[in-house]
Amino acid sequence: MQYGQPHTVCSMRYCNKCLKNKTDDKFKHKGKLTCKKCEYRFKQRILRWIVEDRKMSVQEKLSSRIGYLGAGLLISAQWTIEPVLYVLGFICVAVQVAFRKQWNLVALNLNGLVAWITHFLKG
Repeated sequence: MQYGQPHTVCSMRYCNKCLKNKTDDKFKHKGKLTCKKCEYRFKQRILRWIVEDRKMSVQEKLSSRIGYLGAGLLISAQWTIEPVLYVLGFICVAVQVAFRKQWNLVALNLNGLVAWITHFLKG
């Protein structure tokens, strides 16, 4: 084909989703078996299924708010270096991550909690 001439050869391919014959320009590339329209629908359906709107239970809301309180206590403890604020902050954040079953963060919070309790008892 020379420059400036219209493309006259149009090959047809079979879409494996909608089961229709379509032209090559309806597919992303030569190896694709699904047309762009069907692929878009499938992709949107999967994304909507993944990002499903989920309501939080009362326990989840409460543990989340306790975690926010703990984060606030830890932030204020950094400014005052008060061991009691650190202990309370680590307890509150540990409640939140334990409810969410994030056990690696529970271990980190327990480590900080033990460290600040020993600092509080020695000082």
